[in-house]
Amino acid sequence: MTSISTAVAEGSNTASEAGAFNPMNLILLAAFALLIFMMFRGRQKQKKAQAELQSKMQDGARIMTNFGLFGTVVTQKPEDNQIVLEIAPGTNVTIHSGSVARVVDSNDAPAEPIDEPAAADAAPVAEETPEETTRRLNDEGKN
Repeated sequence: MTSISTAVAEGSNTASEAGAFNPMNLILLAAFALLIFMMFRGRQKQKKAQAELQSKMQDGARIMTNFGLFGTVVTQKPEDNQIVLEIAPGTNVTIHSGSVARVVDSNDAPAEPIDEPAAADAAPVAEETPEETTRRLNDEGKN
């Protein structure tokens, strides 16, 4: 009988411990709620930024891609998620619309490449055959 009475006594102790307030449960619940809140907030910010980017991206807008390519939007194909960019006069490339990083203002645009005039006193360069080039480079390496 002692074994039954001790089992009943132990069972009542565990029942009273289970009903007790545990602050760790409250902390875990608060952390979980904060995590969910931050996830939803991040998604809302991302959707807002994407909608703003799409509203600015009209035909003729200068854009920069995620991989650093600058160009002007020629056409958009939203059903295929494609954008045709003109990266140089007469040179068009097709990119995925998700690779657009930002619409570039005229202040942010990179400077156009400047064609440097050839030096007037520079002598014309004669064409070398591959054998002559190899011989010249070998001779330069010996000095």
